Amino acid sequence: MRRRLLTSLLAILVIAFGSLAATLAAGNAPQLGLDLQGGASVVLQPPASVEDPAVLDQAIEVIRNRVDALGVAEPEITRQGDAVVVELPGVKDQQRALEVVGQTAQLQFRPVLDVIAPDAEAPPLTPREEATADAEVVLAGEREDGAEPPVYRLGPAGALGDDLEGATARFSQPTWAVDLTFTSEGILRFNQLAQACFNGAPTCPLRSVAIVLDATVASAPTIQTPEFQADQVQITGDFSEAEAKDLALVLSFGALPVQLEQQSVSTVSATLGRDSLRAGLIAGGLGTALVLLYLVAYYRVLGLVVALGLCVWAALQWSVISYLGVSQGLALSLAGVTGIVVSVGVTVDSYIVYFERLKDEVRSGRSLRSSVDRGFKRAFRTILAADTSAFIGAFLLWWLTVGPVRGFAFFLGLSTVLDLIVAYFFTRPLVAMLARRRRLTSGRLLGVAAGLGVAPSPTVASPSTVGAGR
Repeated sequence: MRRRLLTSLLAILVIAFGSLAATLAAGNAPQLGLDLQGGASVVLQPPASVEDPAVLDQAIEVIRNRVDALGVAEPEITRQGDAVVVELPGVKDQQRALEVVGQTAQLQFRPVLDVIAPDAEAPPLTPREEATADAEVVLAGEREDGAEPPVYRLGPAGALGDDLEGATARFSQPTWAVDLTFTSEGILRFNQLAQACFNGAPTCPLRSVAIVLDATVASAPTIQTPEFQADQVQITGDFSEAEAKDLALVLSFGALPVQLEQQSVSTVSATLGRDSLRAGLIAGGLGTALVLLYLVAYYRVLGLVVALGLCVWAALQWSVISYLGVSQGLALSLAGVTGIVVSVGVTVDSYIVYFERLKDEVRSGRSLRSSVDRGFKRAFRTILAADTSAFIGAFLLWWLTVGPVRGFAFFLGLSTVLDLIVAYFFTRPLVAMLARRRRLTSGRLLGVAAGLGVAPSPTVASPSTVGAGR
């Protein structure tokens, strides 16, 4: 029996502190969420309800690819109804990241039918949502140096962004440009348009092709050759280095299947994030310290068992959260910290249930040593029922909600599972071993018996003695 207890105790200690040592040696740590390390958050929503759910799922995948290319660590991209919520923790250039994430990047190559002077009376511009690929449109060019942009009348698109295989930003005197690489089928469609413009066909009388990005004409170069290689097409314009790289990035991963507009944007500075983390840790540490002081004063050496058990629980918690952060992208948010702090109370409740059951067993006349196993078996059923209820509640919150509430639920559920593991493999054997040592049970100040409020060596009276006494 003693060997089994010692084996269980040593095993949980090796697993808890061995994994913690390995985590620290590898330089791993919990990944912090947006509210703890700073960053940006944006809610994107289509102007009208999306009937096909797969459209938004595709948009989320495109956004995720763009965010990954930006190098943002542990982004969180979720869907809430028709809205897409994008959280970018730790991003430095927040404005740039938000622009890249929300840019539709719908690319079209259209023949130029007419160019209308900026100061001339021009027809109304085609609304962005009506600029379909198979219809004539009237679109404006980009504004340069504060002047009114030119207005173009354009024919149906001859090639689209879907025809691209990739895009690369490159410095081309005197500014930056974006080199395009077409697919084998895409270059055939583009060359059909290029040949018509080179020959000045009625469908392309001005021999120019407008490169349209998100219903704006980025440039309208004159076609000087009837045929291009798949990697010879280039978008030119007054691009800065950052603009060219961002354009290449969004074109490389394709256009969003639906236009998304920014409904709300929030940013958190790194300083505010650190302050939030510090406040959360101080609150959690102070609360835990006060609880432990009370338990040591009330339960004596058993209060120290609680402190040691929390250390084991914390080591397991740190290791698991760090591992999930590295392998699965789990981010610890302020709501998650709250969930962990709340779970300390759940964990401490497990100890109290056990100690009070142990106290009842001893007061009923049993010895402390025999009460340990019996009391734990009865207490563990209560602990298991309570933790199961807490886990079910946490799981339902995690499953049915999004955002911070989901983070709170996940860490509360994780902490509850670890509480059961520590209670069975650490608390049970340690208390049983303490009960076998007379010095630790009979001490006046810190003894186990003193913590339970019973005599150090309770005497069990026989039924005949009780009867004689009457």
